[in-house]
Amino acid sequence: MPTANSEPGMSAGTVDADPAPASSSQTPGERAVSVLWSFGKYLGALLPVYLAGYYGFSIAVVLLGLMIYTGWKHSRLEKAMRLESAMYLLDNEKEFTTEKAFRSKTDLPPWVNFPDVEKVEWLNKTIQQAWPFIGQYLEKLLVETVAPAIRASSIHLQTLSFTKVNIGDKALKVNGVKAHTEHDKRQVMLDLYLSYAGDVEINVEIKKYFCKAGVKGIQLHGKLRVILEPLIGNVPLVGAITMFFIRRPKLDINWTGLTNLLDIPGLNAMSDTMIMDAIASRLVLPNRLTVPLVANMKVAELRSPLPRGVVRIHLLEAENLTAKDTVIKGLIDGKSDPYAILRVGTQIFTSHHVDSNLNPQWREMYEVIVHEVPGQELEVEVFDKDPDQDDFLGRVKVDFDIVKNARVVDDWFSLKDVASGSVHLRLEWLSLLSSADRLSEVIQQNQNLTSKTADPPSAAILVIYLDKAHELPMRKDNKDPSPVVQISIQDTTKESKTCYKTSNPVWEGAFTFFIQDPRKQDIDIQVKDDDRILSLGSLTIPLTRVLASPDLIMDQWFQLDNSGSASRIYIKIVLRVLWLSDIATPTTVLPQPLFPESGMGHGGITSELNPMGPGGLAKPQPARPQHTTPESEFATEGVLRIHLVEAQNLIAKDNFMGGMVKGKSDPYVKIRVAGITFRSHTIKENLNPIWNELYEVILTQLPGQEIQFELFDKDLDQDDFLGRFKLNLRDITSAQFMDTWYTLNDVKSGRVHLVLEWLPRVSDLQRLEPILQYQSQQSYQNKVVPSAALLFVYVERAHGLPLKKSGKEPKVGAEIILKGVSHKTKICERATSPRWDEAFYFLVRDPRDETLIVKLSHSWGQALGSLTLPLREVLAETDLMLDRWFNLDGALPESQILLRATLKLLDTQQAVCRGASGDAGSRDEAIPRWDPSHLDLRHRSGFSIASDNATTAGQVKLTIGYSVEESRLFITVHSCRALAPRSKDGADPYVSFVLLPDKKATTKRRTATKKRDLNPEFNERFDFEFSLEESTQKRLHLSVKNSVSFISRERELIGKLQLELDQIDLKTGVTQWYELVGETN
Repeated sequence: MPTANSEPGMSAGTVDADPAPASSSQTPGERAVSVLWSFGKYLGALLPVYLAGYYGFSIAVVLLGLMIYTGWKHSRLEKAMRLESAMYLLDNEKEFTTEKAFRSKTDLPPWVNFPDVEKVEWLNKTIQQAWPFIGQYLEKLLVETVAPAIRASSIHLQTLSFTKVNIGDKALKVNGVKAHTEHDKRQVMLDLYLSYAGDVEINVEIKKYFCKAGVKGIQLHGKLRVILEPLIGNVPLVGAITMFFIRRPKLDINWTGLTNLLDIPGLNAMSDTMIMDAIASRLVLPNRLTVPLVANMKVAELRSPLPRGVVRIHLLEAENLTAKDTVIKGLIDGKSDPYAILRVGTQIFTSHHVDSNLNPQWREMYEVIVHEVPGQELEVEVFDKDPDQDDFLGRVKVDFDIVKNARVVDDWFSLKDVASGSVHLRLEWLSLLSSADRLSEVIQQNQNLTSKTADPPSAAILVIYLDKAHELPMRKDNKDPSPVVQISIQDTTKESKTCYKTSNPVWEGAFTFFIQDPRKQDIDIQVKDDDRILSLGSLTIPLTRVLASPDLIMDQWFQLDNSGSASRIYIKIVLRVLWLSDIATPTTVLPQPLFPESGMGHGGITSELNPMGPGGLAKPQPARPQHTTPESEFATEGVLRIHLVEAQNLIAKDNFMGGMVKGKSDPYVKIRVAGITFRSHTIKENLNPIWNELYEVILTQLPGQEIQFELFDKDLDQDDFLGRFKLNLRDITSAQFMDTWYTLNDVKSGRVHLVLEWLPRVSDLQRLEPILQYQSQQSYQNKVVPSAALLFVYVERAHGLPLKKSGKEPKVGAEIILKGVSHKTKICERATSPRWDEAFYFLVRDPRDETLIVKLSHSWGQALGSLTLPLREVLAETDLMLDRWFNLDGALPESQILLRATLKLLDTQQAVCRGASGDAGSRDEAIPRWDPSHLDLRHRSGFSIASDNATTAGQVKLTIGYSVEESRLFITVHSCRALAPRSKDGADPYVSFVLLPDKKATTKRRTATKKRDLNPEFNERFDFEFSLEESTQKRLHLSVKNSVSFISRERELIGKLQLELDQIDLKTGVTQWYELVGETN
């Protein structure tokens, strides 16, 4: 059979004489068809030449086609060689690394360059073993899911099919994994260095148009960041998985079939760019792929979290650039017309160009949002502006982790990949403040900044989380709309995705805006049909409303204007003021030593910063910062105090004679919160034990945190289960103080008495004496003394430490000790001026008598100095905070450490109550009953508090408010908890209420019944057409009842509540837990 390389002059006889076995097995008919096919191909190759001559075209047309074919062939060969080379490198990584390690450091895998990048060969073996089965899954996915979806999307693609799906034998390889656990204790961050050079083959055919296309071989190399957050105390331990590429990965595709045309020079770059843009729109920062693992996760906030900060980039000038516009073929040096392109992820800025100048001055300012530190970088490329193709003048990359630590970097950066040139940048890290206290100061500072850019500096950033809408109006043809949302602030408009054919769309999108002056700007929201013409509603929100909101956050439903009466949209608005620390001073960052492990910066970014000016003169080193610069999350933790008082009516587990004689139980309690487990002591043979034990735990207020209580009967073999219940931390922090009985779940009887307090943190020194006085009066079975304060310590850096005995620089770690409790920092690499930037906290019993000790050492061995700081010195400071450099004992005279010590007094409400009662002569009064008015002090008089003769029957959670836009009163019944059981099976509760006065009972409402549930969830909303004045005259009479038949002997009423609505701020709306009053004895 003739091949593609057969000469045109070969005859059929020559083919018959071919001794190849393949030819001898063919029939004469097949050989004839083969010869005709070869003849046709060569005739087709000559046909363009003949047609060009026949129609009188210029020979240039033929030459152009030949050039295009040659370029395509060359591009195809290059791609094939690159793919083969990459496959060989991945298959022979060990040999390549050991034999060629000294040839080129840049070709080594990341685990060789970075000692903190771990080689995960076990993972690669697992992927290789599972690769065939992954291929089977992908084939099934493409054939059974993707292909039908494509065929249904267009009438032209109804004959599309995948004729071949083979992912090959070359599996995806993970070259290394780097774990970041030092930045946020609530997440785990992993960097995966991925390499894929695969022999994948996927062919597609559209029979209607006789079109075949496909892919044969793909290369993909990049760093994928995977974030596991938030960490939770329940299985699967992680709330969601978020993944993204910090920078665009490198992609190379070998096309087959009709898509071969994409390898034509000019088209190949365009096609690869389009594919990379598609990937970037999904998986490159700021875009993320988020997979929730538990219910009720706010996916939009995980997919688009608040930025880490904002960097203000001042592109100032450049010097000694290369001259590209030469004369007489380079004999006479000319000038250049330089301009700069700045890239941060998908954010790209281009400066103006300066004509004929090798030392240009731009004086331009840009602001970029930074999502990930470490990882994200600034890349600056300088070009010479030309009419045809711009000439390259150099590039520089800077990791934003450097800017974040220094706050301000003002330096000259040497340009890479060119003979000479440097660029002058000033980079400022702007922190995000959740308070508007400094807004006027920020705006005044911005007015003093001058720049050649059109946009003035921003005073804040605004993040809008667009969640969903409810009951949007129908289209004119009475069909469901396809809503899309346009959000505008001044001249900037951003658009959501389209939700097709629904009046209750869910967008779950996030949008970020820079704000110049939030006091004068508004948010304009337009909800439209997908034709962008039909309006479904609008909304205008002045940013002054956000400025007046707590923590600059609005998270609520908004009534849409020019829409249906029930049309609403749910939006979360977060405003953050951009603040440049007033203690930040310009810093020159020295170049890193070129060791193999440090030849690349954070995350593999090369950043060489030139401490010398372009002229070779040393720039003066800036003064050391005089104060610490912790993150905004520093010192935000709080203390939860758990007083385990007693239990009643527990189940008897220690029975005798097969249960005929009931005995007792030996109960104890396990308390789990934030990964910490407390266990009470065991009380022998008691179904109504009294523990009187106290536990304290330091917590960060994370959404969804729960406290778990489990009771067990202590036995010789296996402990018996006596019941459990869970509490939401958010409910405790909202109430601050709770003194309540909780019914045990999953058992027939039993309840536990707890006193829970989220301790307010104050800096008023006058409160210390009453707190210590209350502390001295307490006595607990487990001998715990209540803490009087919480100490936060931020260890930033040290300076001028002594060398090791061998004369080398030490690897320094710091140990912080307070009364037997010890914490250690990370160990810094060899330096006499290490930097840690780590925070710690301690519970303090009596700050007047305790002392903080800091010990510095080389790898926890040779001592390098110590600091002894009595907390009395912190008490003597304003706001109970000490922030400065401290001299070290046992070190050099110049050895110092920079740290911040902050005390927060734990002002328990019980101390307040005891102090008040003591003045009245009743100092021994019992612990006060839980007053639900602590949930919102504005409405203290609006709550129904149980009298001494009434029994507590549980609690009910209600939202009561008035919608001015809808002119209606609404009441939402959310849930109940700790309801009193009405039988051995618990109860079948429902909620009914009426608004009095109401003679005809027209306002009587009831919820659905929840079977056998003492902690039911209802989440039912009831609306009433009242004016605001009528609503304030109503009294809510609510009952929680047990659904029983008329012949049942069970009691119907569980608890009741009466509430005067004139005591509630109906316009604002209140969501709270209310105490239910049971029947009197």
